[in-house]
Amino acid sequence: MNKLSVVGMGPGSYDQMTIRAAQALQEAQVIAGYSVYVDLVKPHFPDKEYLVTPMRQEAGRCRMAIDAACAGKSVAMISSGDAGVYGMAGLIYELAQGRDLQIEVIPGVTAALSGGAVLGAPLTHDFAVISLSDLLTPWEKIEARLDMAARADFSIVLYNPSSMKRADYLRRAVEILLRHKAPETVCGAVRNIGRDGESYELMSLKELADHQADMFTTVFIGNSQTRNLSGKMVTPRGYKDV
Repeated sequence: MNKLSVVGMGPGSYDQMTIRAAQALQEAQVIAGYSVYVDLVKPHFPDKEYLVTPMRQEAGRCRMAIDAACAGKSVAMISSGDAGVYGMAGLIYELAQGRDLQIEVIPGVTAALSGGAVLGAPLTHDFAVISLSDLLTPWEKIEARLDMAARADFSIVLYNPSSMKRADYLRRAVEILLRHKAPETVCGAVRNIGRDGESYELMSLKELADHQADMFTTVFIGNSQTRNLSGKMVTPRGYKDV
């Protein structure tokens, strides 16, 4: 049976890709992906055939990959982070219905984990991951999820916190979180995780409202127990007190 691998490539750098993901890309004849992600892997796999589309052409990209796999080629569809977390895995399954195709999803390290490692240990206890992009999810639903996660005292990771068209979305999210979280709640932001120019900053929730984030930034909001310990963001689970 024809086979298509959906590969989570991790945060971006080759050394943060899992061994299994790297093997899948090495074995593939064709690598399909968003142009920014293809540029990250191409130096390590220069001899491959590439199927590339820009942002917002996800369905077309997946159809190209499915067609190539059904034509008998070994294909890997790449997603940043993990392919099943805001990635292409679900869409591949949807579009491949009725096709003679075996799909294998190869996990990767999502930004909540790779960015959390940069900050320290912000997710040691229960946490929620929420995207602020309203391209596919109504803002009213995003607002409800933010409110409930804050009410439950989750640590929260925000993907897609801001863009040129959504310049005030992070501020709006902070205003919602402040309904249930203290202004001094420890927060962090990591930009370009695992790529050139990686940087991070710790701040309070109140200060986060004015932070200049973009689509390459992942934002972390602590719970009521999260602390700044020697410049690192740490959420204890309580082991020390047992």
